[in-house]
Amino acid sequence: MEKNKNHCEELITSISEYVDGSINPQLCLELEKHLSECDNCRVVVNTLKKTIDIYRQQSAREKMPSDVKNRLLARLHLEDYRE
Repeated sequence: MEKNKNHCEELITSISEYVDGSINPQLCLELEKHLSECDNCRVVVNTLKKTIDIYRQQSAREKMPSDVKNRLLARLHLEDYRE
């Protein structure tokens, strides 16, 4: 179990690149194999994708208030994108 947890922690750092499609092809294959076997990581990836989709849909309709955007980015640990 501990070995799997360590593997999850290693791969979780690459999830943003994976979702963006900018991940190294070899790492992408490793991550996809891991996702096919790990429910927890699959939930993390799916949640991130859905969050991005919701944000994009909202942004297309109206500008998100900056305080809401900043809280969302902080919650997703994307502080570099804060205003």
